[in-house]
Amino acid sequence: MSLLMPKKMKHRKLQRGRTGGVAVRGSTLSFGRFGLKVQAPGWISARQLEAARRAMTRYVARGGQIWIRIFPDKPVTATSPETPMGKGKGSVDHFVAVAKPGRILFEMDGVTREVAHEALRLASHKISLPTKIVEKIIPGEQ
Repeated sequence: MSLLMPKKMKHRKLQRGRTGGVAVRGSTLSFGRFGLKVQAPGWISARQLEAARRAMTRYVARGGQIWIRIFPDKPVTATSPETPMGKGKGSVDHFVAVAKPGRILFEMDGVTREVAHEALRLASHKISLPTKIVEKIIPGEQ
């Protein structure tokens, strides 16, 4: 299982920060015709992204193309249970991607509308944030 994580980091541990505002970048479909868009702010773990990617890939069964538009580059630390307060910050436990409302997570192309919608629906069940399926309208098609 190859989870997404950065190869190198400038700082090993980061502060949590605030998740406010809406996504300005990465909020429109760029590569595919269908996409999965986040509707609330939050963190998406590398495990969730990998599970969603696997669900989509398994459903389309060697058909179409899938793009992952978000990358988990924020380290999240955790201390071991029953550790007293004041013993410092814990070690890096996992990586997350910060998602603002409007951010496109996945894009898909090369499959029919029904297959894309079902694959993205399966992927949305793996993500812990509310999402919606978006579609690029191509003029001349019904």
